[in-house]
Amino acid sequence: MKLQNKLKILNDPIYGFISIPSEEIFKIVEHPYFQRLRRITQMGLSYLVYPGAHHTRFHHALGCMHLMQKAVQVLRSKSVEISDQEEDALYKAILLHDIGHGPFSHALEYQIVNGVTHEELSSYFMNHLNNEFNGSLTLAIQIFKGEYHRPFMLELISSQLDMDRLDYLKRDSFYTGVAEGNINSQ
Repeated sequence: MKLQNKLKILNDPIYGFISIPSEEIFKIVEHPYFQRLRRITQMGLSYLVYPGAHHTRFHHALGCMHLMQKAVQVLRSKSVEISDQEEDALYKAILLHDIGHGPFSHALEYQIVNGVTHEELSSYFMNHLNNEFNGSLTLAIQIFKGEYHRPFMLELISSQLDMDRLDYLKRDSFYTGVAEGNINSQ
């Protein structure tokens, strides 16, 4: 039987090499729910004005996970206790935070399913994946919903200065050629 290495490294135009931290996260990335993000543009119809803005939610989610890896390293270096389970959950939560986006992202968000946000759809997808992955996303879902007893973890995913915002500012700036969003995420 031939063993297959599931720990992959991707080359991102923004950050360089991004590593997939576990075999299970690689399986999530391979899942059709996540792969559909390859066809969902990050900036909706903005490519009509900025021809280079064809980047996708797939690129963005991987970039966010990379930034979360860096954030966990920095927090641990500052003596913030983060268990291996919390680390894994943070990676899964940020990787899946936008999985509920539909075609053209925010541009059509309320047109496809009236009154339902992409966050609610992301939660639905995450719950379904949690069933498929035998409950291994439970902690990630708690963090994503703000139900975990360490609120700073949600702030890493959704706040005024989170991994989501750090990635989209830098990524959108890069692909549009607009310098205003080119921030230093380090």
